[in-house]
Amino acid sequence: MNRTSEEREAAPPAEDRYRRGTRRTAAEPLTASWEPAGRHRRKRKRGLKGLVANYGWRIYAVPVLLVLTALVVLDTAAPSRVGEADQTGATGATGAPRTSSGPPVATETPPSKVDLVNIPTAELPDGPKYSEQGAGTWQVIPGGTGQAGQGKLYKYSIAIEDGVDAADFGGDREAFARTVDGILADPRSWIGTGQVAMQRVDSGPVDFTISLTTPNTTHGLCGFQIQYETSCWHPPTSRVVINVARWVRGAKAFSTDLASYRTYAINHEVGHVLKNPHEGCKENGQPAPVMMQQTFGVANDYVARLNEVDISNRGVVDADGKTCTPNAFPVAPR
Repeated sequence: MNRTSEEREAAPPAEDRYRRGTRRTAAEPLTASWEPAGRHRRKRKRGLKGLVANYGWRIYAVPVLLVLTALVVLDTAAPSRVGEADQTGATGATGAPRTSSGPPVATETPPSKVDLVNIPTAELPDGPKYSEQGAGTWQVIPGGTGQAGQGKLYKYSIAIEDGVDAADFGGDREAFARTVDGILADPRSWIGTGQVAMQRVDSGPVDFTISLTTPNTTHGLCGFQIQYETSCWHPPTSRVVINVARWVRGAKAFSTDLASYRTYAINHEVGHVLKNPHEGCKENGQPAPVMMQQTFGVANDYVARLNEVDISNRGVVDADGKTCTPNAFPVAPR
């Protein structure tokens, strides 16, 4: 729309039309001023000082936030320590036990050093209860083995007296038999001499029967002149009588090593089957002969004193002051 010369003269200059407080005509569009009211445009500074001047505390917050973000990302990606404990139990990634705060709930009571000379090592050690009276009859455990060793063959069976609680032999008759088989087939046992062989059978004639037997029945077969629990070889019945009390608790000379004592007891009594007599300690501080009465102890003076009340063993061991260490095998390892 064209305006007359008079209208153009009446209109304010263009720069005045946008000044604050100036009246606009109806034909003029609304236009926001680029400059905020009451403020003058400042010249922005450059460089670090300029950043600080322009952004204030925010310039310090940005790197801090970046570091925190990186830590969160790394923690999220790392394996969970709780997850490791769930998967590995009480150990960390290296398998080492973790420590916990506070005192332990239970602590060890290590065995005291056994005085092999000055205390009554023939006493039965403390331990679990065991069956004391059986029926005087035995049940042979089914099963057999191949021949172990070379030389004269000895066939044997394994039996448990009726009335022996299953807990006394670990609740598994076959496992008990395997333990005995393993002892007799060990090259450190009698087969290691190269003179005898062993084979378990469950029927037919046998040379001996290894019989787990209650103490009261044992006393009747083995005698009880030396009034400490022991085992024996009983020729009239061809029984190797293994006393339940000793099988369960062992002997003080062997301290807490029950497996070694059981091995000794089998080898010692089978040694009698092979016509080996009792022996004493031969060299001070050395392993005892398996035919020494280690159930009573390994000090010659002490064993000799006990044997004074047993006519069959009187004088077998010399009271010469020698003391050996416990030993379960008749054949030294090569």
